[in-house]
Amino acid sequence: MPAAYVYDAVRTPFGRAGGALSGVRSDDLAALVMRATVERAGLDPARIDDVVFGDANQAGEDNRNVARFGALLAGFPTTVTGVTVNRLCASGVEAVVQGSRAIECGDAALVLAGGVESMSRAPYVVEKTARPFPAVGNPTMWNTAIGWRMVNRSLPTRWTISNGEAAEKVARARGISRVEQDAFAVRSHRLAAEAWASGVFDAETVAVPGVELVRDEGIRADTSVEVLAGLAPLFAADGSGTVTAGNSSAINDGASAVLLGAEGALDAEPLAAITGRGAFGVDPDDFPIAPIEAANRALARAGCTWADVDVVELNEAFASQSLACIAGWPELDPDRVNVHGGALAVGHPLGASGGRIVGHAAHELRRRGRGIAVAAICIGVGQGLAVVLER
Repeated sequence: MPAAYVYDAVRTPFGRAGGALSGVRSDDLAALVMRATVERAGLDPARIDDVVFGDANQAGEDNRNVARFGALLAGFPTTVTGVTVNRLCASGVEAVVQGSRAIECGDAALVLAGGVESMSRAPYVVEKTARPFPAVGNPTMWNTAIGWRMVNRSLPTRWTISNGEAAEKVARARGISRVEQDAFAVRSHRLAAEAWASGVFDAETVAVPGVELVRDEGIRADTSVEVLAGLAPLFAADGSGTVTAGNSSAINDGASAVLLGAEGALDAEPLAAITGRGAFGVDPDDFPIAPIEAANRALARAGCTWADVDVVELNEAFASQSLACIAGWPELDPDRVNVHGGALAVGHPLGASGGRIVGHAAHELRRRGRGIAVAAICIGVGQGLAVVLER
């Protein structure tokens, strides 16, 4: 069975909600990273067997298969197909998983994977009523940027708490203090700022034309535990909570792309090989801890243990979620996790985050010259997904 390799990965800097990228459509963001990836590789896009892109919303300008529209806007031949996948926050990782499987089973030699999200431009949607022209009553309008909407009433209410409430739950259950969460968030901002300043992200980012955004918009290099301590809890009505805007990921916009191929598919040295994949489900209100077992399974399938792992890219949806996962891998040195910061600073545009963490893990292995990396991500509604990369 042929192996699947990461040949390149690129992303936009991530913008804050209502910020620098809020005027850019999601399909244009997708097209940008698609075009940049093939240009960097000197690749004729007609050789791409499929485009697989993740997108968690698909309710606005990203509707009707944004992968296909992005490829068309990128100038790819109409012969290049595209499919959009949705595993919520892990949609970009899911795209990489599906692309690598296609390569391994011989259905494709080159797949362009990745993801996109414009949470700024996510529309409001209005429920239809049972009758086309009701004489009384008002339809409900929902903001599709993030969170539950139009929930089936048959689901247990304990499952349908917000992600922030679930982050509070895991903090209480695992004894993760406010100070620990704030300190982890400060670390993320510091490491991300240092990485940008030292040029670490230069090889994997592409500027968005017409936009003044030279780095991820959410990074606050000057934040501190003292500053974050002044923020009020967001998800506990009595004010006793520990999860705040400062130790949670933000609402963001951005796109990422990962060029996958079989051995020898390109006349270039791959960044890394994908050697393991794992998914795991938990109760929806326990979603923060799902990556623990997902990563364990991915490592087992790669024939590795945590002692073999050199670097981990763990998506930081919340500081409490990240700390719970790190505690769930006791064999892992915590200093190997998110060595250049994570989503608490960089941002979390849902569909794009998976491509970012896989891509950054692959670039980091290239910088080191060798090693094993894990990219893991939690998913609302109770799932985790992980991949193992080796160089």
